[in-house]
Amino acid sequence: MMVFTRSASLRALAVAGVALVAGIMAAPVAEAARIANPVAVFSGLDKITGRITTFDVYINETVQFGALQVTPRACYSRDDTEQQKVDGFVEVDEITLDRRIRRIFTGWMFADSPGLNAVEHPIYDVWLKECKQKSDVPAPDTAGAGAK
Repeated sequence: MMVFTRSASLRALAVAGVALVAGIMAAPVAEAARIANPVAVFSGLDKITGRITTFDVYINETVQFGALQVTPRACYSRDDTEQQKVDGFVEVDEITLDRRIRRIFTGWMFADSPGLNAVEHPIYDVWLKECKQKSDVPAPDTAGAGAK
């Protein structure tokens, strides 16, 4: 017959706890694959006309929306098997009335929380909608190739 003393029970409990922690630490971490996309899709609101415009912008390309110049630097999404979390790093400049360019936003935008880091301007609002691999708009490299 086995007799357990208090110190033997505590030692067995400590060994079991260490084994549990080691098992948890050794378990592979499941991370969603982050996909870098070449095209960011934005929506822009003109507050004077009330018109919402959706426009595609290639990464590192600058597109003008009203008095704003929008330049995405990165646009990430997840693969189709994961819950979509679209985020992008964006720079937005304003062209002032005296034709100067003034940076009004630099940071991350999140498509699932458009109000979190949207650009709010007195006349225009801009927010990230999605990221995608292709666009109907010709890429900046090929746009000038046909004009030569």
